[in-house]
Amino acid sequence: MGSIEVRNPLLSKKLKRTETRLLIIDDNQIRFNQIRDLLTGNEYQVDAVLLDDLQNFEKQLNFNWDLIIFGRAYDLKYEQALSIVRLSKQPDLPMILLKPEDYQPEQYADYIRKGIYDILNLDYPDRFYVGLVRALSFSRMNQTQQHLLEELETVQIQAQSLVEDSNKAVATIQEGIHIQANDDYLKLFGLKSEDEIIGLPLLDLLQPEELNEFKTRFKKISQGQFELGGFEIHSNNPSVAAANPLKLEFLASTSEEDALQLTIDSANAQSSASAEKSPSKPNPLQLLKRELTREPAAANALITFSFAAYEPRILNADWETYMGYFNNIEAFLKEQTRIPLFKLEHDVLVGVIQADSQEILESKLVGLASLSKPQLIQVNQQDYSFNLRIGHSKIDAKLEEAQLEQSIARAFSTPLPVQQQSSEFVLDIPAETLAKTEAAPSLEFSIAGSATLAAAPAETPTPEKAPTPAPAATIPPVSPAATAAPVAMPGSILHALRQCLERGEIHLKYQQLYDKEDTNLYTYEVTSGFIFENKWQDISKILELNEEDELSIKLDRWILVESCKQLHNFITQYPDARLIVNLNRAVLFKDRTFPEFISKLITIIRSKLQHPLTLQFAEEDILLNREDAQKYLRILRDHGAEISIREFGHSMYSEILLREMDTNMVTIHPELATKLNTKTEELQEKISGFLEIKPVNVLLRELNDMTSFANAWNVDARFIQGDYFQKKLDHLIDVQER
Repeated sequence: MGSIEVRNPLLSKKLKRTETRLLIIDDNQIRFNQIRDLLTGNEYQVDAVLLDDLQNFEKQLNFNWDLIIFGRAYDLKYEQALSIVRLSKQPDLPMILLKPEDYQPEQYADYIRKGIYDILNLDYPDRFYVGLVRALSFSRMNQTQQHLLEELETVQIQAQSLVEDSNKAVATIQEGIHIQANDDYLKLFGLKSEDEIIGLPLLDLLQPEELNEFKTRFKKISQGQFELGGFEIHSNNPSVAAANPLKLEFLASTSEEDALQLTIDSANAQSSASAEKSPSKPNPLQLLKRELTREPAAANALITFSFAAYEPRILNADWETYMGYFNNIEAFLKEQTRIPLFKLEHDVLVGVIQADSQEILESKLVGLASLSKPQLIQVNQQDYSFNLRIGHSKIDAKLEEAQLEQSIARAFSTPLPVQQQSSEFVLDIPAETLAKTEAAPSLEFSIAGSATLAAAPAETPTPEKAPTPAPAATIPPVSPAATAAPVAMPGSILHALRQCLERGEIHLKYQQLYDKEDTNLYTYEVTSGFIFENKWQDISKILELNEEDELSIKLDRWILVESCKQLHNFITQYPDARLIVNLNRAVLFKDRTFPEFISKLITIIRSKLQHPLTLQFAEEDILLNREDAQKYLRILRDHGAEISIREFGHSMYSEILLREMDTNMVTIHPELATKLNTKTEELQEKISGFLEIKPVNVLLRELNDMTSFANAWNVDARFIQGDYFQKKLDHLIDVQER
């Protein structure tokens, strides 16, 4: 029996016909030559670059690559390279790791989970070659898919524009039935609305004289023989008697799977068209429909963003400022929501939210509510305010384009959901302790201070999983120790802050941390601010607040409650989520009921984590009274919170504080963190000293560019954070969800 040659499609010769671009990170020229020669020896065309430093890696990521191969580098770790690639313009670019010297086979799955595509050993050239080509094949398939999607998008837009600009009668046919038609198609057959034609058989409308011939041809077209798609018929339908013969053209539908697009050209259709019709733009409804069908999901919703209030000055601004205002708001929404958005009007945007379940969809919708607060946008270095009105409509992914407009109209007048409806818990908080707040998604306050929290519905609890209901609890008012300072004068920043608090217009900003150990992926720091005199005010920098203990305590309690609502809602999507909340000193030193308050909040959050909440205080505030701070921080730990110290390490007392305080985390002082880009070894020495005293988690923040973010991998800071990874957002969202 003769031998049979088996070909692996992943080792296709097609890969050899185009240039293979390799970015190789290694400090060994010999290994680089081996890899390149292995491919060229197998007839591959190779363009490879060798580097072993961060600066060149950053530059090279501006170009397109097929693969990254990581060996050894002077100032670059493979985890560091992975994190940078994920945030680049090629986030799915595969990275192969050359077998490390200390590698153990049982570690393989951990490397893959971190994002490595494969681990290959150059000591076995044949196996290395096969693994390399498989990775290359995967990369090319990814690139081809992306390229085809982009081309399809372009073709579909062009096809629709051509149809609209040529004024032809067009309908979509599925299994011989009309499911969609444009105005010209309706006019051709004397119909007034699309409702009259949906569900109508094609034969009933066309009524061809040569019926059997039409049926035979239509059957072949339906099977994909589109070369037969263009022909003429004479119709017996009296509505089109004057338009005979009808010129038909059948093509595959660009908007519906397993459907046909029928175009009819006739004298009647041409005469009814407007000669002055301007060239059409892509139809937002079609783009929405395409987005829904591209990656179908179990739960879907349309979201509308319109304006509840304009900035008055914008109406009298110049054209560049006027358009920049709306364009920058669109950019703001794209950044905040991470969903596809389409412009219906210059001041109305519509988007699609998709989720794996209705519960997760509801959680995502609830999270958007924070965007309804007054906002600021910068145009030409000037700040302008705006207010958004947000609506929604839950829809089916298979929704027809004709029904989209109705769904958008329904979304426009349907507010976001504000409350989950199962397993309610009540927490009574006296009005004098907390300022009155607006209704909120999960936890609502009445004037009397009664707070209701509805747990986000997840799977139906089994007897083993059913949570134990928490009893209603009453928290006493703030201790008299929190003495009130004189009332702030109207027009002052404290007066404005108090008013914003009463209206619930304090902004909470959430910024995701990057965990080098890849275990606490959904940790977010909470900061706060408000708009005063058309400028953003960071609450942590308002020194006057230190003189108003009562306002400071009310504010911190409000921040905690509101951020815990977000967390309670967000754990429906990410059960491992946790918060680090920045607080002022008054709530630590003057509020004697604060520990019980924290305990109840943690109970209400209903996290599966033991410590979902970390309270972060400034080192300078703790130094005011180290003895009391030590006592109160320990009590807070006993009540379920973890403790972090911010602006840490710049004081001569920092090491003493670390020894004395019951803390598990420190955020490095900004001035100390600046050494990251100039004196990294000095910063590492400082951090090493802290870790020798106590094994705390170290956070470096405000890393707003690739260089500082990447350099942070060269010091023993477990968490790194900054705009390069995720900007401060108005609600919780995972930056890595795509």
